[in-house]
Amino acid sequence: MHQLHFFPSRTMALYVGRMFLIRSFSILFALVLILQTLDLLGESGKILAVAGNGDSEVWRYVGMRIPQIIETFLPFSVLLGTILTLVTLNQNSEVIAMKASGMSAHQVLAPLFLAALLVAGISFAFNERIVTRSTAALSAWQKVEYAKVPRDSGVRANIWVRAGNDLINAGTVETRGPVVLRDVTVYERTQGVLSSMLKADSAKPVAGGWELTNARRFIRRSGTLEPLGTIVAMKGVGTDQFTLAQVDGDELPFTELSTAIDELEAAGRPVDSLKGVLWHKISGPLSAILMPLLGAVAAFGLARSGKLFVRAILGMALGFAYFVADNFALAMGDLGAYTPFLAAWGPFILFALIGEMILIRTEE
Repeated sequence: MHQLHFFPSRTMALYVGRMFLIRSFSILFALVLILQTLDLLGESGKILAVAGNGDSEVWRYVGMRIPQIIETFLPFSVLLGTILTLVTLNQNSEVIAMKASGMSAHQVLAPLFLAALLVAGISFAFNERIVTRSTAALSAWQKVEYAKVPRDSGVRANIWVRAGNDLINAGTVETRGPVVLRDVTVYERTQGVLSSMLKADSAKPVAGGWELTNARRFIRRSGTLEPLGTIVAMKGVGTDQFTLAQVDGDELPFTELSTAIDELEAAGRPVDSLKGVLWHKISGPLSAILMPLLGAVAAFGLARSGKLFVRAILGMALGFAYFVADNFALAMGDLGAYTPFLAAWGPFILFALIGEMILIRTEE
């Protein structure tokens, strides 16, 4: 009869779930305390070296940095909390008692899955509401080396735009007042192959395109440079394609990032790496659900067999292997080697299958 219920015992589910949550968040608190202290040792000198900065700026840095540390190490804490919980249950022969009552391995782990799902929901909300804002504020502050952050100058640097087969690069884009492009290069391509390069000192929008000043065209095949003076080119390219700000996916919530990706894609800007970050905003928090599955190897098997420590190490190794694979996939997504979906979800699906396979073999 127990096999027909995912949670055969409400009391047992609350007991295991509470044990898991207490251990996970206790480990997280210890990690944040240690890592923030170590981080502050390196950064406090830089903060206080700026004239006018004092203790308030140091605490301001701590307030911005702690959410990032929590986001990064929450999955590690869930992994360690899972293993510690399962090792404790195994040592006390509580897993044996559960199995003897007719519970399956999945039913033993069910409270951990439910608690991990709760942690994933909290993590997603925390990342959306707090981490993105603190990351944006800290990034802007670090760019000026902890000095006073100046107002946005309205100048964008190194902007790339696709126009049909051609690629356009603007060294700087002045967005305050009339839009002006500086140091413009148009890579003119025929069937995907570079045929010529059109360079200009500046460009401003006019009816029918852009007016390029001091334009010259380099013909690739002949290797000649042709001066053109002032011409109108880049027809059909709108000003909004250049004025869209560069987007850091870590600094925007899910909905805002999705909107920014749509705008950049419409402007012909590359967005695959940002799409990977967008999907990872979901798969990242959901990785907490994987941890009970990967750490389950520590739960089963007799504690007195002397292999409990080895099983705990194996569960930890599986969890850390997932984090390595996850970071590797994101890096490959940034390089364009992986599709955005594969970069964000590939390691999650792979290790879910690995964990399930180990659990089924354990059940057998």
